[in-house]
Amino acid sequence: MARVELSHVSLNYHTLAGEVKALEDVSLVVEDQEFVAIVGQSGCGKSTLLSLVSGLLKPTRGSVFIDDEEVQGPSRRVGYMLQNDYLFEWRTILENALLGLEIQREKTPEAVEEVQAMLKAYGLGGFEHYYPPQLSGGMRQRVALIRTLAMRPDVLLLDEPFSALDYQNRLAVGEEVVKILRERKKTVIMVTHDIPEAVSMANRVVVMTPRPGRIRSVHRITMCDQGLTPLQTREMPQFREYFTTIWKELNRDD
Repeated sequence: MARVELSHVSLNYHTLAGEVKALEDVSLVVEDQEFVAIVGQSGCGKSTLLSLVSGLLKPTRGSVFIDDEEVQGPSRRVGYMLQNDYLFEWRTILENALLGLEIQREKTPEAVEEVQAMLKAYGLGGFEHYYPPQLSGGMRQRVALIRTLAMRPDVLLLDEPFSALDYQNRLAVGEEVVKILRERKKTVIMVTHDIPEAVSMANRVVVMTPRPGRIRSVHRITMCDQGLTPLQTREMPQFREYFTTIWKELNRDD
């Protein structure tokens, strides 16, 4: 079942210097519960694609669909997790995790109980009344993820979600996030510059051309289809083959 579809999508920006083509004729289908990673050089339009799926931007040409319904603007069906966690330092961890529900006026006792259960299940039990400066970077990212999941989105967009973490934390948090998203059966589109991260976490890796961004190639990662964790995937002999192939695709001159 197609959860997300981009059909011949192009996007042009208008600046004082003139018109800039960000994306050109991008078509992609993301299946229900699939994890798709998008890689490409800086400025190729990766994050722009996420903005189109979220409804924050409208394509110049083409259409974006979620569950066969054309995206007309932001929707609660889509959760968006950015590079920074954007936790409010004067709010406790529980209060930060409940923020989206408060904004939507859906902070019911049942919703609070569910968020508390997620905090406990994902290693933050006992930290509910701590403040963000008291937590590690990895713990803060988990709070940001729980805040997003509390809204019960069908599709989760991740924009370089681990870029602010050191290498060890990136590995650990990536492992945890994949486990959480698989348990909750989410459809995920992630943008990253990190090829190993993309190969270890995703069912498919989409390689973008330099601007204007087009889809150069799509690679199905068979190890992820087998249900391996990101760390297990990195230990497989095929991992290096995928890395080399995708690296060459990213560095082609054409």
